[in-house]
Amino acid sequence: MRVIKTVLLGVMASSLAACVSTRGLHPSGQLVAPASIKADRSLEEVKLSPAAWPSEDWWAGLGDPQLTALINEALHDNPSLAEADALALQAQAQAARYDAERWPVANAGLSVEGARLSKKEAGLVMPSITGTFAWVKQTELNFSWNIDVWGGKKAAWEAAVGRDRAAEIDRRAARIALSVNVTRAYLQLAQAFADKDIAEANLARSSRIRELTRSYIDGGLGDPDTLHQVSTEAGVAEQEVAQADEAIDAARTALSVLLGKGPDRGLDIGRPQPLRPEALQVPNDLTAGLLGRRPDLVAARWRVEAAAKDVKSYKTQFLPNINLVAMAGLFALGDSANLFQFPSSTYNAAPAISLPIFDAGRLRAGLRETDAVYDQAVAEYNQTLIKAVNQVSDLLSSLRSDAIQIKVQRQVLVNAQRAWDDASTRYKVGLAPELNTLIVRQQLLTAQRTMAALVRQQGDVSVRLIDALGGGFHDAEGLAAATAKTPTKL
Repeated sequence: MRVIKTVLLGVMASSLAACVSTRGLHPSGQLVAPASIKADRSLEEVKLSPAAWPSEDWWAGLGDPQLTALINEALHDNPSLAEADALALQAQAQAARYDAERWPVANAGLSVEGARLSKKEAGLVMPSITGTFAWVKQTELNFSWNIDVWGGKKAAWEAAVGRDRAAEIDRRAARIALSVNVTRAYLQLAQAFADKDIAEANLARSSRIRELTRSYIDGGLGDPDTLHQVSTEAGVAEQEVAQADEAIDAARTALSVLLGKGPDRGLDIGRPQPLRPEALQVPNDLTAGLLGRRPDLVAARWRVEAAAKDVKSYKTQFLPNINLVAMAGLFALGDSANLFQFPSSTYNAAPAISLPIFDAGRLRAGLRETDAVYDQAVAEYNQTLIKAVNQVSDLLSSLRSDAIQIKVQRQVLVNAQRAWDDASTRYKVGLAPELNTLIVRQQLLTAQRTMAALVRQQGDVSVRLIDALGGGFHDAEGLAAATAKTPTKL
């Protein structure tokens, strides 16, 4: 191989002035350094932990066996995962094809053909043929090898391997996204059940107020217009119950879709247990750790590497190409159809060297396009990294806000409960009318509704934070943490 390169370099030197070249063409994209993305001040109030990265089965820590079963069912049955699986298999096959193109090709052939010849043709071709019908028999072995002197085919294979690994990571990311979506839909179902409880309690309260108001009016103690007002409130309460039922059905239907099943499957899903939200903390190696924990980042990094290899592979098209073709075979023409009689043999070998001289700018245009694809891959990686860090910071900010709101609302709920207890006690001992007690009850229900919404919101943000931290993904190969390099100029 070293001798071949020496010869080719000599050919290059003699033809350099006339050859197309890569002069002035190179990619310009630069990967963002993780250390340049500052988030220290944004995370000042956040508890840091060396072990805060989500586990692969993070949903098990939420404490609801039904949720765990639903996620496992979705990961097994959801048909949308088949698309990601197919893309991964396609990328794997492409990598295998590019690998095969690096090596020699050999094939064999055997043919037997009968031909009717005129006496004149028979005499010219082979005087020994006694008749005008002859058998033409031929067997051959062909060999060809486009020698990868400059490593272009290897680079193309490595690029395909990079895309294969990116597709495999996309496949895993699809499963993480599915588990996150199932959990969020499950939280929505829990919220719908809580809303229904409160709506039914409010309906009972407003119905009782309407009943009491009617009795007061019938006794001549109230304004008839008041009955219209409380009846309207009771009607609104009935609508809230219907809306809660609709929300339960919608959440169950959403879960059925995620499970890859029909709507009847959702009817079998019971009321969720209260889920335990994740604690407010973040890994102490957030920016650097995200490089190997976020599947979208790791996949983007593999695509940068693949694009770099594509640039290297394309540049070899500007260099001399050597192709070796050889053939050996046996041949027979006569009146015998015996497949084992071949009186003649033939062979040839044809090494060839080619070098691009003039192509009206096609190769340079193609290289500019390949460089641009690399720059695009780098830009997408940089954008993904910046977005990932900001997304985590934003979700942590939301969790802090939710924690404060829940703390305040918890005290509001305590006060509303005490007011309700006091009003109930006064009513039971005859110190206050029932109507006053029911009015205080509305304050308690409003506080409960607000608390339920905040708890659901906190749970949803916690799950989104798990997703933003990679959802349990880990880059075992450590590619994403590797130092980024622009493709070497050839």
